[in-house]
Amino acid sequence: MDEAMTIAPVRLTVPGNHLMPGLLGQSDEWLEAIEKRFPETDIFVRGNEITVSGTQADTVVRLFEEMIMLLQRGLSIDAANLRLSIDMVAADENPSDVLTVDILKSSRGGRIRPKTAGQKRYVEAIQRNTITFGIGPAGTGKSWLAVAMAIQALQNKEVERIVLTRPAVEAGERLGFLPGDLMAKIDPYLRPLYDALYDMVDLEGAERLQERGVIEVAPLAFMRGRTLNNSFIILDEAQNTTPEQMKMFLTRIGFGSKVVVTGDATQIDVPDGRSGLNKLEPMLRGIDSLEFVLLSSRDVVRHSIVSAIIDAYTENDEQKLKDAAAAKERRRNAS
Repeated sequence: MDEAMTIAPVRLTVPGNHLMPGLLGQSDEWLEAIEKRFPETDIFVRGNEITVSGTQADTVVRLFEEMIMLLQRGLSIDAANLRLSIDMVAADENPSDVLTVDILKSSRGGRIRPKTAGQKRYVEAIQRNTITFGIGPAGTGKSWLAVAMAIQALQNKEVERIVLTRPAVEAGERLGFLPGDLMAKIDPYLRPLYDALYDMVDLEGAERLQERGVIEVAPLAFMRGRTLNNSFIILDEAQNTTPEQMKMFLTRIGFGSKVVVTGDATQIDVPDGRSGLNKLEPMLRGIDSLEFVLLSSRDVVRHSIVSAIIDAYTENDEQKLKDAAAAKERRRNAS
């Protein structure tokens, strides 16, 4: 007898008819999305009882259970949350433990939360460590979440100021040919930090905080010779520091400060590839209150195509390494 035919249907009783619209979506759009993602599974809904049959019935029922917990905790289901929930359940993770973690309320009124299990680990690492390195590809929320944690620490009076810094790397354009004074020339390099900041604090409030020196956005070169006490310091795009700059930055940390260093090892623009991020983890491993968090394409929260592009580039790089190793082996055998 076919093994799939012996699998008994799994039933789930939803605790309250009021949850059904949010669970199934308008015109059953969430139900249809789940059926499309699990094509070998049949889902039957009657009243507040859901019956699921098929080889992945247990997974689908667990997904519905997680969605119910999200709704009970006040989080509405939308297309993005549903996609993230499906991915997490498929990876044996709990969306209800991730998507309901509040960091702060944004300037637009929304709640800023981690969107993946990896992002949650990152946020928790920032909370418990003095120095946290967030390493991963574009779109994983490294900088955005770091700025959110900085604003939270400032609001909770855990720090007195926020320092946001980036290396100004001439990636294809020479600074001397850009118009304006020095700050005008380096402003484009700092713009992503401003964008993240304005997501958390309204423009007028952010400008007031900058005028009072509570928030400082500056290029990495401006950190030399300083000691930063009682500050939340974020070094963004750390892959574009030199080893000397990284050492300089890490030794600026004073009492009562917290540091987050973000970077993407696949986007190094420094000359000769001399990145201050390379080989740093083995050297610093074992230091108390310092942690590296590695994010991956699974933590990308932009359009799903971004994850696919990152995976394609990763596979291509891995194939290049295999080809280079094979060519080296052939040369050795030929000699």
